[in-house]
Amino acid sequence: MKTIQPINASQEELVINRSHYYIDLAKQIFNQNFPFIPISFKLTGRAAGMYHVKNQQRFIRYNPYLFAKFFEDNLATTVPHEIAHYVADQLYGIKNIRPHGKEWKSIMQRFGVEANIHCQYDLQGIPQRKLKRFTYHCQCQEYEVTSRRHNMILRGQRLYYCPACKTRLQPLNRI
Repeated sequence: MKTIQPINASQEELVINRSHYYIDLAKQIFNQNFPFIPISFKLTGRAAGMYHVKNQQRFIRYNPYLFAKFFEDNLATTVPHEIAHYVADQLYGIKNIRPHGKEWKSIMQRFGVEANIHCQYDLQGIPQRKLKRFTYHCQCQEYEVTSRRHNMILRGQRLYYCPACKTRLQPLNRI
């Protein structure tokens, strides 16, 4: 199986320019200023793009491997999809709307792009992050828990219960 190489610098520039095009289009449509936001190509996994707000900082991450394998499709669909999230956040506030709700769909329609939520890409050759798994148990069975959930349990941020016997999950071996 051949491993896909990430997009090159000139393709990254095309993606950034297309992102700026949709931000400029939103400025015209809504007669409001939308500042350009940072764009990176450090997303991995199954998602082609992700709009993110962290500590009041807004940014978009694109998956350079999925863009490399499906460049034209991602340019036409993923870029406006993520910019629509940004515009919806700026217009309505991210906490006031559903991620793919009517506000987001309306922006996609104004962009002239179909409001698809998920893409079904063939991920063969795309590097995938594999989460380590930990075995937990209850009174009736064992469960495999990802490292994310395992770490939240260790930090005391989450408790997980068996849906069958309703007892709290415990690590199989104390860590």
